[in-house]
Amino acid sequence: MPRIVVTAEDFDTGAELDRLSAGAGAVSSFVGIVRGTTGGRALAALTLEHYPGMTERALGAIAATAMQRWRLLDCTIIHRIGRLEPGARIVLAAASSDHRGDSLRATEFLIDWLKTDAPFWKREDFADGEAAWVAARQEDDAARDRWIEGPSQG
Repeated sequence: MPRIVVTAEDFDTGAELDRLSAGAGAVSSFVGIVRGTTGGRALAALTLEHYPGMTERALGAIAATAMQRWRLLDCTIIHRIGRLEPGARIVLAAASSDHRGDSLRATEFLIDWLKTDAPFWKREDFADGEAAWVAARQEDDAARDRWIEGPSQG
């Protein structure tokens, strides 16, 4: 059963990957880190807000889609909320399977869909004191859309 966590607390990547490794032939993961700059501007922090309950359901639906689409043993999505400074871990998407192809493709799918279908609101707080909400990006939509009719079983 997929592990879905939305938390303000940092997570232990090693412990999460160990949990997925039990009985698996492959574990793949992606860890997102808050960048120190965006658009050439120094970033002081990234603040993520969410709507409790709705966000977890959306992440669960993304994980369930991955579990149906690939031969996975399990998967994990952990997404942090709150104020995160550059260098902080923000997200873990990971999948385990008997063979690498399924876990690699599922992990890429998870992160592509998290970027567009996970209901988080992100505000960039710049080092110069200004702030701006992060808008949807066309590149993220394109990355997600390639999975709609695209790659699946491997």
